[in-house]
Amino acid sequence: MILPIIAYGHPVLKRKAEVINKDYPKLKELIENMFETMYNASGVGIAAPQIGLSIRLFIVDTNPFAEDDSLSDNDRNQLKSFKKIFINPIIIDEKGDEWSFEEGCLSIPNIREGVLRQKQITIQYHDENFNKHTDSFDGLLARVIQHEYDHIEGVLFTDKLSSFKKQLLKKKLLKISSGKLSFDYEMKYFKSSKKK
Repeated sequence: MILPIIAYGHPVLKRKAEVINKDYPKLKELIENMFETMYNASGVGIAAPQIGLSIRLFIVDTNPFAEDDSLSDNDRNQLKSFKKIFINPIIIDEKGDEWSFEEGCLSIPNIREGVLRQKQITIQYHDENFNKHTDSFDGLLARVIQHEYDHIEGVLFTDKLSSFKKQLLKKKLLKISSGKLSFDYEMKYFKSSKKK
């Protein structure tokens, strides 16, 4: 089932997500819905807070990046076959020179900005069967994982931009959060109960 994606401005996107256990209700169905939602929005990753659940879960499928002709054959092959589920992940190491790459986000549509991240990560996580893994990734794989990991930490890629860049994006972000723009997929907006 395709779910609405939570738009910028919703408090769930700024909250540190909770650890879950293997008895989490309908986990398999939730993961299937997340993949369907991500593919419908042409994304390469989506985190549970982006569908309104403040839990430590995200999924990644970097296959669309494999179509980039500017990448080496090795990079394209690595990206083409990478599809993973990360439950209760913890990044235990980040290293390497920081590099900039233009990132976007399904919760912040039509905005792309250069974000600095370290090249290599080591991450501990559980898969969908709650088997524990510790893996290292680099390059674009590391970047996609870091971006989704930020979501479960309550961090958005716009939080990593300079004050000047944030100021330039302020009007666009306000339009997104207030639902004044339409997108190719269903978005869910935060409605404050406070009287203005």
